[in-house]
Amino acid sequence: VQLQASGGGLVQPGGSLRLSCAASGSIFKVTHMGWYRQSPGRQRGLVASLSAGGSSSTYADSVKGRFAISRDNAKNTLSLQMNNLRPEDTGVYYCNAVPSWSNGWGQGTLVTVSS
Repeated sequence: VQLQASGGGLVQPGGSLRLSCAASGSIFKVTHMGWYRQSPGRQRGLVASLSAGGSSSTYADSVKGRFAISRDNAKNTLSLQMNNLRPEDTGVYYCNAVPSWSNGWGQGTLVTVSS
């Protein structure tokens, strides 16, 4: 499966961005998926996840109430709506399965929150 994240960029604190992930392969539809973030000087961590059918989601405490994960299984896409962004949200964002696939790490998309 190939996973391609996009939608990152430079945004001011308090701003919004929407990330998208395009997945190849039919396995996407039956896989619990997530968005991971690697911030400077920190290990990569899971920030949000969504069950295969889209009925159950989880969020890291730091993003609860600000981020929303969604998916469209008909289009093989995973999205992350990020609102009220903070400087500490800066990092490279990746989509991958939960638990992650070792060969599922694409290039990610860089989000920079700065004034």
